[in-house]
Amino acid sequence: MSGVSIPIFAAMLVIFAAVTIFLGYYGYRNTKDNSEFLLGRNKTNPIIIGLSYGATFLSASAVIGFGGQAATHGLTLMWLCFLNLFVGLFVAFLVFGPKTRRVGKRLGASTFADLLGKMYESKGIRAFTAILIIVMMPIYCAAVLKGGVNSVAVITGLTDLYDVILIVMAIIVGIYVVYGGIIAVMYNDALQAGIMFIGMVVILIVTFSTLGGVTNAFESLSALDPGMAGGVLDGFTGWTSVADFGSSEWMLVVTTFLMGVGLGVLTQPQLIVRFMSAKDDRMLDRSLIVGSIFMLVIVGTAYTAGALSNVFFMNKDGGLAFNYVSGLGLGTDFIIPQYILEVFDGVLGGDFFVCLFLLSLVCASISTISALMHTIGAAGGYDLYTLAKNRREKKEADSQNVRVNRICTAVMMVLVVIYCYVMPKDIIAKATSLFMGMTAAALLPAFVHGLYTKGRPNKRAAVCSIAVGTSSYLFWALFINKSSSVFLPICKMLTGDAVLFSGPIQYCDALIVSLPLSIAAFLIVMAIDRYCGSRKMQPAEAE
Repeated sequence: MSGVSIPIFAAMLVIFAAVTIFLGYYGYRNTKDNSEFLLGRNKTNPIIIGLSYGATFLSASAVIGFGGQAATHGLTLMWLCFLNLFVGLFVAFLVFGPKTRRVGKRLGASTFADLLGKMYESKGIRAFTAILIIVMMPIYCAAVLKGGVNSVAVITGLTDLYDVILIVMAIIVGIYVVYGGIIAVMYNDALQAGIMFIGMVVILIVTFSTLGGVTNAFESLSALDPGMAGGVLDGFTGWTSVADFGSSEWMLVVTTFLMGVGLGVLTQPQLIVRFMSAKDDRMLDRSLIVGSIFMLVIVGTAYTAGALSNVFFMNKDGGLAFNYVSGLGLGTDFIIPQYILEVFDGVLGGDFFVCLFLLSLVCASISTISALMHTIGAAGGYDLYTLAKNRREKKEADSQNVRVNRICTAVMMVLVVIYCYVMPKDIIAKATSLFMGMTAAALLPAFVHGLYTKGRPNKRAAVCSIAVGTSSYLFWALFINKSSSVFLPICKMLTGDAVLFSGPIQYCDALIVSLPLSIAAFLIVMAIDRYCGSRKMQPAEAE
């Protein structure tokens, strides 16, 4: 199959676009003020929240980026599926969700930056969180957009129209986010999640059917010669086994892909807002069931099909997935699109299912991009604008100007498109890990303390933790970790080398170092403050 059936895909797109526009208009009609633009509280239900959370969390980076990495590095990435479910859903919904909703409602917070700032009664923490979102989140957003565009370009065969596809997709997202706000975003997320779910179920069935069943597929994968692998590092032992402990391969897969994304989800601003939009705790409990089923199917299928694509390409052409797409002049991020294009070749109704899968990838990209753009726009148009306006007018009141949010969102969308042109290839999974790891290192200790402390949170400890987490993460990411240093090659400009040290340490993710340092800084300052406080309370000793 040389490309997707354009007439079938065009028909699907027309229907999809019509429903998307309708939901965007629905959001616009139901967005009367800034509160509804930012949160849309009482405008959703458990199914919408669960599907929106899952669709926002699992973007094209999960299907295309991490699916391609599973093809390269093997089924070790299935541990990320476990972390997505356990940390990203059960811990997030049961431990963080209800408390976040209640605290956010009590404080009148509308964004994650707003929540942290009001927890600690700190304009500085609110401003820093908003700036962190504006600076770092566009990188993640651009990676997701790039993943969606890559899929459309490869599967349709319209690689010459890459620029057009990129701009059209950006415009579609920009319009309904700018005008419809969070209501349009969440309802469109639910629509797109449904399409993604159907598409991924079909892929899983066809994959196992093509490879002779579940048992035969995994046995064939296990029998592949690790010596033929391309794109892996020292320590790789096969597609069904974990890399040698402490090796370069182990450092990359475990510390970057598994830990960076698995833990970073807890401080994702676009996901935290989903908790804050719920009407009550029972709604979150019901949303958990919907989100669990959705996420298990999406990530389980992506990582399984990614790894098993090696068996498919070996049977078909005598080579592995990475080597096959490299021979076509493509990178890791193109493995899944190319696999889908070829595995459905000759299958009854293959054209239709390829179009359905392509539409599901478009949905995966758009659902996450819309949530990210809404979050970025709110950080600038609500958080920073509120702080600047209050300082200028010398008063304390949150902005109610929806227009500023919309303008900021539109401007940042343009920046994201520019990022797509300057980012290196095969970067989708790494960009996702970078943003999630950065937010966890900087904000997770302060977020946890602010939610669960009894009494007034320790602002000094929070500021110190944020400073240590941010600075240590940036240093490690820019000077030690080879995967992340490509985003801003300061080390190469200063020293001539991409990183300061060679060996396995250059593949150790910054989160592994910076999060413990951030936690330690928080605890040390708390201990010092407690000790100093107890000393002041002691009565003066008689001479």
